[in-house]
Amino acid sequence: MGSNSAEYDGTHEHGTHEHGARGRTGHGTTGVGRRDLIKRSAALGLISVPTMSFLSACASGGGDDQEKAETGKKTAKNPLGVNDTAKLEFVLFDGGFGKEYAEDAVKVYEKAFPGAKVKFSATQKIQSTLQPRFNQGTPPDLIDNSGAEQMDMGTLVGKKQLADLTPLLDAPSYDDPGTKVRDTLRPGIVEMGQFDGEQVWILYYAYTVYGVWYSQKALDSLDEQYPETWDQMLAVCAKAKKKGMAGWTYAGKYPYYLPFSLYPMIGKVGGREVLDAIDNLEPNAWKHPAVKACFEAYYELQQKGYVLKGTPGLDHIQSQTAWAKGDALFIPNGSWVENESANVMPDDFDLAVSAPTGLDSSDKLPFGTIWASGGEPFVVPAKAANAPGGMEQLRIMLSEASSKNFTGKVKSLTAYNGGTDGIELTPGLKSGVAALDVAGENVVNPRLQDWYVQLQKEKIGVSGIGEMMAGRATPAETIKKIQAFADETAKDSSVKHYKHQ
Repeated sequence: MGSNSAEYDGTHEHGTHEHGARGRTGHGTTGVGRRDLIKRSAALGLISVPTMSFLSACASGGGDDQEKAETGKKTAKNPLGVNDTAKLEFVLFDGGFGKEYAEDAVKVYEKAFPGAKVKFSATQKIQSTLQPRFNQGTPPDLIDNSGAEQMDMGTLVGKKQLADLTPLLDAPSYDDPGTKVRDTLRPGIVEMGQFDGEQVWILYYAYTVYGVWYSQKALDSLDEQYPETWDQMLAVCAKAKKKGMAGWTYAGKYPYYLPFSLYPMIGKVGGREVLDAIDNLEPNAWKHPAVKACFEAYYELQQKGYVLKGTPGLDHIQSQTAWAKGDALFIPNGSWVENESANVMPDDFDLAVSAPTGLDSSDKLPFGTIWASGGEPFVVPAKAANAPGGMEQLRIMLSEASSKNFTGKVKSLTAYNGGTDGIELTPGLKSGVAALDVAGENVVNPRLQDWYVQLQKEKIGVSGIGEMMAGRATPAETIKKIQAFADETAKDSSVKHYKHQ
């Protein structure tokens, strides 16, 4: 199957499921959210990082390395010192986002450096095409390292095969010489590109919003607002039930979708440090009172009959279809759901997303605390002939105009914090932007699904949360079980371990 089908083996995406995904490629909106998810998962889920601390990104000299282009003169218009006659080679992953957005950004580069020849290509076979070139010391200058054939990031970083992108992040942004590129990015983007220490090896270009998705029309028909406390949530679910509608459904066969709202709720109730301790596999991290309170809250939905009957047997498509038809009010998901459910969602559905409901006013973080994070990993190889050119191309892509172009064409946000003014946004995208505005700095980014795929999906998801939400285990039993899984992973020397910096 193609890289848009069932080969995904990353974090939380659907492709490892037995049903096999529908292969979708090409331009426009088709399957974009899904691709974003797949890319993130492939990009993040497979990372394994040596625990040694990485030295500088300088490449060790090999006999057959390509010659580096001489650097150009640094000026206000050329802050990275690009050689204006040096060739630039840019290889893009050819997936659901298409290639038009990148081709458009290349044109801007060519206009800025008319004497430079740009070789642009798009492929689904990133690894088989590019790994031999890394080994020979002749990689391209900029790569969108994504898809099912994505090169292992941890290996690239561990072998010092990537350039540190700090010069790009510290350069003036394309639109405002008074603002650094790093200060124009959405929360979490810089951190996600770091492995060990301050260097940034990856720039994630797309941006996914996770949360609780619903039909504004359905909520209005109940004469209700989105609930901010758990008592309000239970009241809304009770009202929905009276009207023959379940409060919740979720991907019962793949219950690792539940964390898209459950983890940020834990962060809201107990603070970011609770999520960090869980990610760091610290002893007893899952026994924190905030975890217990949130698990008990979700279990109450099940116990009170507010979860759509039969949900534990549904896959992601079946649960999303039932929800889109109005059988259930809320579903935990990511921003790809707008595209993935487009064919079953009524025109007047009025899709909306919210940050998770909290417990009450004693929560550590305010209502609006949400999980959002980057996807679509771009890298500049350490042995690139024209690394400044690769970074300059990224600087162009992080301009307001390029970001707007991407969002308008593929219905996804970018890492650039803005770029939505004047674009006709789809309801879900509009709601996602609004949710990020409400969140402000209160954006959390749990890394468990990137760092420990099997632990997150099979153990915590299916064996832990899934069993609890099916009514087959209590919250106390589930927490004990999950803590044991986490301890087991922490002690497993065959697994690479990570810590929040």
